[in-house]
Formats: sequence, structure tokens, C-alpha cells
Amino acid sequence: MKIASIVGARPQFIKLAPFSREIRKRHREVLIDTGQHYDEEMAGNFFSEFRIPKPDHSLGIGSADHGEQTGKMLIAIEKVLLSEQPALAVVFGDTNSTLAGALGAAKLGIPVAHVEAGLRSYDSSMPEEQNRVLTDHLSRLLFCPTDAARDNLKREGIASGVHVVGDVMVDSLEESRLAAEKRSRILEDLKLRKKAYQLLTVHRPSNTDVKENLLAILEAIGGSKVPTVFPVHPRTAGCLSDYGLEGNLPKNIITTKPLSHMDTIHLVANSQKVLTDSGGLQKEAYILGVPCITLRETTEWTETVDVGWNRLVGADPEKIKEAISNFAPPHYRPRVFGHPGASERIAGIMDDFLSKG
Repeated sequence: MKIASIVGARPQFIKLAPFSREIRKRHREVLIDTGQHYDEEMAGNFFSEFRIPKPDHSLGIGSADHGEQTGKMLIAIEKVLLSEQPALAVVFGDTNSTLAGALGAAKLGIPVAHVEAGLRSYDSSMPEEQNRVLTDHLSRLLFCPTDAARDNLKREGIASGVHVVGDVMVDSLEESRLAAEKRSRILEDLKLRKKAYQLLTVHRPSNTDVKENLLAILEAIGGSKVPTVFPVHPRTAGCLSDYGLEGNLPKNIITTKPLSHMDTIHLVANSQKVLTDSGGLQKEAYILGVPCITLRETTEWTETVDVGWNRLVGADPEKIKEAISNFAPPHYRPRVFGHPGASERIAGIMDDFLSKG
């Protein structure tokens, strides 16, 4: 049967890769790329790096304010879905592409499957939280990566179609790590030694658009004296320039342009610690066994905090410095994201759903 997969942002391509390979063994996949990550430095060559077929429909929406971007996506996605008439629409994660895909399909009576359903930070000011809550309430199939995600849905009265399948990134991350170990040259290029540096990423408006917060984060990391690799997101680069910080960062911070997924995974796997406000990087650090310091007050990956491998510090410089110096997770790291094979489990459940009409 025909299944439409709707993606557009970098984290979604990572989730799509193992799913797409599995679903194409069973059905015809129509791949729709909204173009949310239009910047070549941010996007990189997703399709070759993740071994994903080229999209059947490239919408080229690009950047805009949330309402405008989501609206443009919804208009374009609806036209594609009307022409393709898939039996099922699959969305991933919590971006504007996720919500636009779910809303477009639901309004046309096309069942929606949400991969990575049930995550909650309980911070309603986050666009990602708004997207994931609305998408879950529009979906017929909800694929939860963890038991906690299922419990979140249950508290909201969503029980039908909910399946705990594990995380699709478990399927792909070890493969990416091994490939990066062989092919990535990022450590050599930056003259880094394994476990002798930390990795920083900052891109959320709460950190980048508030000068005091961005300054506090950078000054705290500067005070740590630990060599810190900082791939600069386009949003963050603009803010650094506006604040007069471009070229004036602490000497232990090594800035780079946005990196490929392979180089990023190689840096994460070999770092002392990860400092980030990214949801995806928190999870990748956990799966790879690297302590994570999250530059947010809340997280959707509460499990990683509960088991002691992730610490929430916000933009508080004292908490950041203390965590860099003293945060040491316990030896035990449970498999909160499940065992490999999530993509196969999802595909099997989809088969059962489609066979019932």
C-alpha cells in the first residue's frame, strides 16, 4: 500500500532512515520533504549520508515565523496528499513539519501515524511542545519510544492506537557511530584528543534571543577552561553577531560551522560531556553513554534525568560550572529507549492496521 512519510528537519531525517528502509520492504513509500531545514550547512547532504532515497516531493518551504511556515507547509502538503491518496501518513518528532503533516492528513481523512509520540516537557511555551501535543491528538497510531511517553498519553485520555516500540534512533545510532569511527576526520581537523573536550550546541530562542542567557552560558563554559567544540547554528551565529560576540568568545571555545551528522556523532561519542539545549542531542548522548548537561529548565526526555545521566541547568552560570566540574552519572545506564528493532516493530503494527482497513 502507499504510505506517505513527511519530514523536513534534520532530526526527522535521522529517524526516517531506518524506518524508510524497513517500510520499503513491505509498501510503497512516498517521501515528502517540506524543506524546513533549507540551509545547506544545516541540512548537509541528508539523503546520501543517511542512505535515504531522494524525496518524491520537495516543497521548499524554508524559514519563516511559526504561523507562516506551518501554514505554507499545510497548503503544500494538502495538495500532495490529494494527488497521492496514501493509505497512511507518517510524521516524526515535534517540528512544524510534524504538525503540518498531521493536520493536513487528518483533515483529508487520512490516518496519521506519529513516530516518537507521547513526549512531554510540560512547558507549553515551547513550539515543540505545542506541536507534539496537537499531533498526538490527531494521530490514529502513536508509536512511543518509552513507557513514560505512553503514560503521558494515558494521562491525556489517549489509549487507543498507542504502542511502546522503543526508539528508532537506537536502530541507526550504533551504525552511524561505527561509520563515523572509520570515516570522520573531525577530531584530527580540530586537533582534539578523545575524552579531552566537551561539545556545546545552543539554538533555542530562550537562550539565543536573550543576550544575558547566551552570555551566561558562554562565560560559564569559558570559566571551565575545558576545550569546548561549538558548532554554531545559523540562528546563534546571527545573535553572536548582533551582540558583538562574534570573534570574541572565550579562548577554550572552538567554533565551527554546522557539522554533518557523522561528524556530530563522532564528536558526541568521544567527548567528556555534552552541553546542549537540543532534544535530539540529549537522547543521542544518553544512547552513546556520554553525560549530558541540558541548558534548559525542562526536558521531554525526563527518563535521562531520572536515571542520573542528564542534568538540567538552564542558563544559570553557577549550575553550568558546577555540572562541568562535578557531574558524574552512575555506572549503570538502563535501556530506557528499548532494544534495536523499533522500525520493524512499527512496520508490523502498521501492517496490522492497514489490513483491517
